Amino acid sequence: MEFQLLGPVEARDGSRRIALSGSKVHTVLAVLLLARGRVVSDSRLSSLLWGWDPPATMNAQIYTYISRLRKLLGPGVDLIRRRPGYQLVAEGAHIDTEEFARLERLGRRALEEHRFAEAGEQLRSALGLWQGPALANVTSHLAEAELPQLEEARATALEHRIEADLALAGHQQLVAELTGLVAEFPLRERLRAQLMTALYRCGRQADALRAYHDGREVLAEELGVDPGADLTATYQAVLSGELNRLPEPTELPSASPYGSRDTSGGAVVPMTLPPYGADFTGREGPFTDLCARLTPPPPGPHTAFRPRRLLITGMAGVGKTALAVRVAHAVAGEFPDGQLYAHLRHPDGRVKDSRAVLVQLLSALGENSPRLTSADGEAAELDELVRRYRTRTTGKKLLVLLDDAANDLQLDALLPACADAGVLVTSRSQLGAVPGSHTTALAPMDEGEALALLATIVGVSRIALEPEAAREIAAHCAGLPLALRIAAARLASRPHWSAALMARRLADPAGRVQELRFGALSVRTCLQASLRQLTRDETELLGRLTDLGHDAFSARGAGPALRMPEAATEEFLERLVDVSLLEMTGIDDCGAPRYRLHELVRLVGRTLSGHHAGRPLAGAA
Repeated sequence: MEFQLLGPVEARDGSRRIALSGSKVHTVLAVLLLARGRVVSDSRLSSLLWGWDPPATMNAQIYTYISRLRKLLGPGVDLIRRRPGYQLVAEGAHIDTEEFARLERLGRRALEEHRFAEAGEQLRSALGLWQGPALANVTSHLAEAELPQLEEARATALEHRIEADLALAGHQQLVAELTGLVAEFPLRERLRAQLMTALYRCGRQADALRAYHDGREVLAEELGVDPGADLTATYQAVLSGELNRLPEPTELPSASPYGSRDTSGGAVVPMTLPPYGADFTGREGPFTDLCARLTPPPPGPHTAFRPRRLLITGMAGVGKTALAVRVAHAVAGEFPDGQLYAHLRHPDGRVKDSRAVLVQLLSALGENSPRLTSADGEAAELDELVRRYRTRTTGKKLLVLLDDAANDLQLDALLPACADAGVLVTSRSQLGAVPGSHTTALAPMDEGEALALLATIVGVSRIALEPEAAREIAAHCAGLPLALRIAAARLASRPHWSAALMARRLADPAGRVQELRFGALSVRTCLQASLRQLTRDETELLGRLTDLGHDAFSARGAGPALRMPEAATEEFLERLVDVSLLEMTGIDDCGAPRYRLHELVRLVGRTLSGHHAGRPLAGAA
């Protein structure tokens, strides 16, 4: 199945064009495709179909359009009702917007690495996907919402392609094209700078200077601003005669375990992010927010500096790393100097020495100095490694993903030196060593997201056959993505199992944690890594806390079970909150915090204190 959005919205099944009628049907299809597998709410569909004035029969009409699309698109496309809206799943489908983004990303990376011929080829292929104005047959509401960013992406790709052609001495062929583009987009300073470059290299210095002065007048009249730094620099280069110099192309980057290196001896561009899972789903709100915070706002007179240092916290197994890796891949293009990844714990949960992590990061950045290690193979002194790391990262637009940070002391040494770098930190603990950071507290999935994850791994049709059993599995996993992934993986690996059988195996609390393991994945092992942060006495107290059951409780209510006064109980409970073993659910009528143990933490915790389930604790009220 092929879908076209970069032009009139169309769907094709092989060589057959599927006949879609009416702007409303085209709009619904386009909205679902642009969501890239995420759920689109009824309210968003309504606003993009009718704006601020939806009809009273809005829901019925949306249902009609969805039903019509189901019939037209056939069994190869799943249109799923998932509250609060609909989701389109088309495995293996070709969607031109996604292919455009992929080719543009490859072309931009090749351009950054001075592989100009390859960059031009990739970017021409990306631009060739456009079949006229995008979203040409949808409602004006959708066009107003989505067309500007699509057109901006096309214009940026065009600028990148022209830059590659200029680097390959294609200035004579570009003058006519650039003259038309500058007339069409008079406020795009980069296009005007490229026109000036092409004119100058053709021996037309006077015309290049005239293009600059024309642009300065347009900017003053339309926006009341002076030319920006790039256009001004090009003007100065015309006057000084520096535009004759072409950038040196490089061959394909040599293989490196850490990234790319120019064969001419240029700097290493590290690319050490782990691959993201193709079955990543849900987390739409945090994903969008984190991507926006890592993407610099458009420059303007009122643009404020915004630190790009982000902390993702949450309990073990809640999906912090999966979200961070997905975000890092999505915004990688904003960080042309590379993307670094370091996991800050050993497989058994022990905290890694910051010196060992710095050696890893410096190696990825191309540091080969023997001073990184001592004669006996140990890492160099921390101060020396920090100095080298900060020197290497100064002025670089890097993205650094620090996964599973243990504490502030470990993290402080690993932060890059400049504000241009983006930093993503995941941790089970609350940290304070990331100045100016924004914290995203990741909670377990709601039922809709949990079912979507099950369907993604097991298969939509299989889950749809047993919706009640699927909901029971989601409930037994208590929204924990690791548990959901394990249950789904077990089902997917056993096609003869029904969802109802899996639900029955998880129904018994006594054996549930034991069931939630598959291969190297284990809920018990994951949660026990968090429990190692507690002292022996704290572990005993957590075991006693499990006797309070599923309901939320206050420090006053937990005190008798813990055999502790209220103040000491609250201090202990806040300690559990800090390490993401307990969630605070709100405030009671007396103004006291209320807490709840996640169900899987409670089940693991019941094995910790040495008392048997159901036996009352001595001294408990």
